[in-house]
Amino acid sequence: MAYASVVDIMLVLVRDDDHVLLALRRGTGYADGQWNVPSGKLEDSEHALDAIVREAREEIGIALEPDDLHLTGVVHCRNPEGEGRVGLFFTTPHRPDRHGEPVNAEPHKCAELAWYPLDRLPADTVPYITAGLTLHRTGRPFATIGWDVTPPARNSDPLPMARPPGPEERATRTC
Repeated sequence: MAYASVVDIMLVLVRDDDHVLLALRRGTGYADGQWNVPSGKLEDSEHALDAIVREAREEIGIALEPDDLHLTGVVHCRNPEGEGRVGLFFTTPHRPDRHGEPVNAEPHKCAELAWYPLDRLPADTVPYITAGLTLHRTGRPFATIGWDVTPPARNSDPLPMARPPGPEERATRTC
């Protein structure tokens, strides 16, 4: 069987003062209560740059063009459920005069938007995102995360999440 992976696309929107835009997840069923960058999954027959332009418009209401974006890093992740994911991290400077000012365009999925220093992310940032932002900050092109843990058996049923994870549970999530 051939390996298949979800492809995630992430936007690293950075101000001149090296602060990155983060979104506090809520109501999604995954990593709620943790900080993330504007992001989403690549859709069938969609180019990665088109996907990040779409996600930026849908999530934070800004208008990007593919030429605005630069690949800043790739993270190959395996989450605690054993699912492989490839995260493509694209960056662009924050230019409100050109792209518009970010707004919370999906309040049902995002509790708030906030700017944080790239070198002092909140402790409750999704580790997958922290890995990608570290690549951006250090100039390294690639990282892996979660591959040092044993995935669950294929036949095991995932436990339903009836409540958002607490701080001790958040620390164990990788992507």
